[in-house]
Amino acid sequence: MIFIVVKFKTKPEWTERWLELVGPFTEATRAEPGNKWFDWSRSVDDPNEFVLVEAFDNDAAGAHVNSEHFHEAVRVMPQALIETPRIISHTIDAEGWSEMGEITV
Repeated sequence: MIFIVVKFKTKPEWTERWLELVGPFTEATRAEPGNKWFDWSRSVDDPNEFVLVEAFDNDAAGAHVNSEHFHEAVRVMPQALIETPRIISHTIDAEGWSEMGEITV
């Protein structure tokens, strides 16, 4: 699986509208074949930073970055950002989330 984490720093005037701006992109990506998850979070340290955690089957990421909704997101996102997003993207040997070994509930 391809596991991706991306950090987006928004302009303060866009922060409260960020999830609305990326809403169509989020919805379309979650509907893609091979998408495992596509989840947004907001940093507790910086209210203008959003963190996207996403995962795809190994053969699905190419279709994602070549999709119409991806190209549209790349076109509209920069207006709301103060810097280029930072990314970690790796292929890992997993099919999904595992239970944490250090805490059992």
